[in-house]
Amino acid sequence: MNRTFIDIHVLQTVPPSNLNRDDTGSPKTAVYGGYRRARVSSQAWKRATRVSFGDRLDAGELGVRTKRVVQLLADAIAERDSELKQRSTELAAEAIRQVGIKVSAPTKNSKKDTDDDAKDTAEESGYLVFFSRRQIDNLADAAVSAAQSEDVKKALKEAKVKDLADRDHSVDVALFGRMVADQADINVDAAAQVAHAISVHPVETEFDYFTAVDDTNPEEETGAGMIGTVEFNSSTLYRYATVDVNRLVDNLGDAVATRRAVEAFTDCFVRSMPSGKQNTFANRTLPEAVVVHVRDSQPINLVGAFESPVRESATSGRIKRAAEALRDETSEIARAYGERPVAGWVTRVGTDTASLDDLGTNVPLDNLVAELGVLVAERLGSE
Repeated sequence: MNRTFIDIHVLQTVPPSNLNRDDTGSPKTAVYGGYRRARVSSQAWKRATRVSFGDRLDAGELGVRTKRVVQLLADAIAERDSELKQRSTELAAEAIRQVGIKVSAPTKNSKKDTDDDAKDTAEESGYLVFFSRRQIDNLADAAVSAAQSEDVKKALKEAKVKDLADRDHSVDVALFGRMVADQADINVDAAAQVAHAISVHPVETEFDYFTAVDDTNPEEETGAGMIGTVEFNSSTLYRYATVDVNRLVDNLGDAVATRRAVEAFTDCFVRSMPSGKQNTFANRTLPEAVVVHVRDSQPINLVGAFESPVRESATSGRIKRAAEALRDETSEIARAYGERPVAGWVTRVGTDTASLDDLGTNVPLDNLVAELGVLVAERLGSE
C-alpha cells in the first residue's frame, strides 16, 4: 500500500514566558542529553492547534469534547422539536446510554449557576467525551424519531445509535483520536502525533518579583497593594508533529476531507501557541523555521540533532546553530538509513536559517500548505 507520512519540524524562539506550567506554577521542563530543557507538553500544543481550527474550518467540521454530552445532545433535540423540550434531557441521556457511555448525576462542583433547572441536573459522563457535531446531529435526529415510539429504548436500539456515534468523524476527532472508556469499539486511533516541545539548549527557571499599586491609596502612603512572584524562562524550541495520512483518510472516509484536514493541521500547528501566561508576558511569536517532509516509510523525529545542547557564540546565535544541527541530522539519517523524503519544503525567516534550504524548496507558509495539499491529493488518488 502507498503510505504517506507528513513530518513537521519547527524551530521557534519565545521570550520570557510560561507557556505551560506544572502543578506548582513552574514552567515545565525535562532532562534531555543530560541537561535541563524547557518543555511544552504535547497536550498543550494540541489544544492550541485545535482551538486554531476554529479560524480555518467550519464549525460543522469540528467536534466538541465535554462531560456535559447529555446537555449538548438535549439542546440539539430541543432545537429540532420544541415540543420535546421538557423531555429532551431524558431522551438525550437514554441515547447516550444506548451508545454505551455511562452517565450519572453531576457532582456538586460541576453544576453551574443557571435559571434552567434541567441544565443544572442533566446527567454527565465520568470523563470527557469527544463527538463531532455531525454525530451529535445524527443522535439528535434518532432521539426525536424515537420519542414518537412507545418504547424509546427499543427505538434507539433499532436506530443503531452506537453506529451513529462511530461515523462522520470531525477533523479534530480524526486527527487527535478519541478514547471512550466504556466502549472501546468506538475509539478512534489518532492520525496525528505531537511531540513534547523542548529547548535546543539548557535553561534555568527565573523569577519575576512584581508589585501592584492600589489606585485609591493616598499619595503620602507607601508600599504596594499586592506583591508576588511568577516563574518564567526563555528558549528556542524544537517542535515536531507527524500525520499518518492513510489513517486520517480511514478515519474521515473521504480524500477531499483528508486534504483539508492536512492543510488545516499544518497551518494551525505552525501558527498556534499555548496561551499560558500570555497576558503576563505577551510572548506570542511565529517560528523562525518550518521544515515539512513527506515520507513513504515511517515518521522520523529529528530531536537527536539537539541531544548535545546548542550553544550561542560570539558570531552566531542559537537559531543559526540549531538550523545547521537540524540540517546535519537530516543528512546523517539519509546517509545511514537511506531515509530520504518524497518531498520537502522550508519556510524560514532571515539569513541565520539559510542552511535549511538544503532540506526542501524555500516557500512562504501559505504556498507550503497549498503544495502539500496537492501532493496529498495526488498520493490519495483524488486528482
